[in-house]
Amino acid sequence: MATNHTKRLTTFFIVLFVMSFLSASPEVCTNSLIPGAKGDQGEIGDVGEEGAIGKAGPPGHRGNAGAVGIKGDMGHIGKMGPMGVKGDKGDPGMDGPDGLKGTPGSTCDCGKYRRLIGPIDITLGKLRNAVKFVKNVLLGLRETEERYYLLVKEPKMFQDALMNCRLRGGVLAMPKTPNTNQILADYVSQSGLTRVYVGVKAKSDINGTRSYMYSDSTPLQMFSGWTDSPPSTNSSCVELLSSGTWAHTQCDSAMFFICEFPKSRRRRGTTPTLLS
Repeated sequence: MATNHTKRLTTFFIVLFVMSFLSASPEVCTNSLIPGAKGDQGEIGDVGEEGAIGKAGPPGHRGNAGAVGIKGDMGHIGKMGPMGVKGDKGDPGMDGPDGLKGTPGSTCDCGKYRRLIGPIDITLGKLRNAVKFVKNVLLGLRETEERYYLLVKEPKMFQDALMNCRLRGGVLAMPKTPNTNQILADYVSQSGLTRVYVGVKAKSDINGTRSYMYSDSTPLQMFSGWTDSPPSTNSSCVELLSSGTWAHTQCDSAMFFICEFPKSRRRRGTTPTLLS
């Protein structure tokens, strides 16, 4: 018993001595890490590899228009388009300046030539009168400075009349001016007729708007022979009355018609078929 009590006292004093020794030591033992002072900046490392491409962002705002660029070189010349319709004859131009005086001609005895030229002029005059008689009386032609007109007394529907004029070398007559319209109207009246087909036809677009075209596929412009304005009707073809006014008619009606022929074709050697 006494021995155990002595051991406990000894252990107590030893513990007391150790604790007093630890409390007297200026250093404290601990497991916590205390950060040191900040070091110098290190060297910059190499650029890393490019990262994966991200998703496309929203489009940005539209920028200001850039400056106009320099005009480029002329492109290749394209194919030549179809020949256009011959236009109306223009006004006469101004007289040009007088030319230089020519050199004097050689003298000759022209008496015998004058004796030959006189009868030739008379013969040519007779031929001109004969041709005029054939055109105006026998064939019944009418003409202007640039065109001939032939009244065909064969009743045909509009499309057949159109084709008949083309086979003759012309087109269905187109009264494009008041003067031409009056010539054709007088032609109809003097022939004892009241109406004929002319080369004007109505067509409708996808919106139902009606427009008029000549037989040469040009649009109706400037002059028209309506008494006031084109009447509202389902008929597409146009007839010329002897009074000079236009009227609508059914395209399947059979009636006489007038063909026109440009004189320029005769000058090139192509003679239209005028006889029925």
